[in-house]
Amino acid sequence: MLMLITYDVNTQDASGRRRLRRVARACQDFGQRVQFSVFECDVDPAQWAVLRARLIGEINQETDSLRFYHLGANAARRIEHVGAKPVLDLGGALIF
Repeated sequence: MLMLITYDVNTQDASGRRRLRRVARACQDFGQRVQFSVFECDVDPAQWAVLRARLIGEINQETDSLRFYHLGANAARRIEHVGAKPVLDLGGALIF
């Protein structure tokens, strides 16, 4: 299933900047960054449970926020991209 994850982490102090890096790292472990604080993650239900718990565990719920959009299994073909920053095919082959 394709998930769209957005976050807003308060970075006014050093601990906020660390939380921001940890949230981004968690998202990068499961998907690709499509905007500064927006990730697309193609995950199965078990991976989603792990990622969701990890993200919730990283933020300070008093100052930070997360938004999860469940786009579904066939959402990738309905996404339209315009502009710079090429989008990777999450289901394609990984070439290093």
